[in-house]
Amino acid sequence: MRVDLRVKYDVEARKAAIGLFELGHGYKSAAIALSLPVEAVRRWQEIYRAFGSEVLLRMDGKQGRYTYEQKVAAAAVVDGGMTKTEAMAAFGILSMSPLKKWCALYRRGGAEALRPRPKGRPRGFRARPRTREEELEGRCRRLEAEVAYLKKLRALVERDGL
Repeated sequence: MRVDLRVKYDVEARKAAIGLFELGHGYKSAAIALSLPVEAVRRWQEIYRAFGSEVLLRMDGKQGRYTYEQKVAAAAVVDGGMTKTEAMAAFGILSMSPLKKWCALYRRGGAEALRPRPKGRPRGFRARPRTREEELEGRCRRLEAEVAYLKKLRALVERDGL
C-alpha cells in the first residue's frame, strides 16, 4: 500500500473534526479535543465552511491549478470587500495561502502581476566567438593578476623572514 506523504492526517481525523464542527465547536476546541495542531484544524474549518464535508474528506494533498482569470477575479473581489472564505467558495480555491498571495500581488502590481511567467531558466544566447584581440586582453589581465600575486607573496616572505 502506498502512503501519500503530502497528507499529514488521515480521513478519520478529518471526519472527527467535521463531527465537531457540526456540533458547533470552533477550530481551537476541535484541535484540543482531537490533539491536533490548531493551524491544521483552522484550515480544515475554512475548507469545510467554503465547500462542505465532501471536499474536506477527499483532500489528497495535490496542489490545485488555477487559471489567470480565476486568480484576477478572486483577488479583485477580495480587494472589493468580499471575505477570503467567500471568495474561496465562489471560485473553487481550496487553500487560503494562494489567495493571500494573489491578493498581495494584485494590490502591488494589478492584474499584470498575476499573469503566468515562464518556468525555469531563461534561454541563454549563444556566446559569440572571441576575437584575437579579446583573447590577448584576457591573457594580459590574467598575467597581470599573476604578477601582482607573486609580488604580494614576495613582500610577505620578506616581511616574515620565511
